[in-house]
Amino acid sequence: MKLNTKTLAWLLSLPLVNRLGLGKRPLELVRFFKFATVGTIGATVDFSVLNLCVLVFGWPKFWANIVSVTCAISSNFTWNRRWTFPESRERSVHAQFGQFATINLIGLGINQIVFLSTDALLFAEIAPHPLNYNLAKATAIAVVLFWNYFVNRAWTYRGIR
Repeated sequence: MKLNTKTLAWLLSLPLVNRLGLGKRPLELVRFFKFATVGTIGATVDFSVLNLCVLVFGWPKFWANIVSVTCAISSNFTWNRRWTFPESRERSVHAQFGQFATINLIGLGINQIVFLSTDALLFAEIAPHPLNYNLAKATAIAVVLFWNYFVNRAWTYRGIR
């Protein structure tokens, strides 16, 4: 992912970027956007599996969400190891996946809480099925994105420049 100078300057001027300290580390900002791109692929996997399980197989949303997030975690680990943090391939895949999985299992817990509560308490009241739980899913993914990035960066991918 290559960013031109104008785009990078614009991104560095955003208040959120400066608040997170990414403005002082432009390479980290690029890495964050790679992580978010991989997350978008993971979100596509997540939404697809969730809707397949709920709409085609008739599974309860609780179990469908667990399966869909697990599929997304596997996709995200593979692409983050290969593209976002390629230097990490020098480390043991088993140890690294263990760290990644631990962080993402906590993220799954956060995802479940946000997904199920916003579906039941907010979106079920204002949106028709299946839009309601898809809006709840999008909310959960947005919340968990920041947890997953910063904790994985600090633990799973620490020391990578």
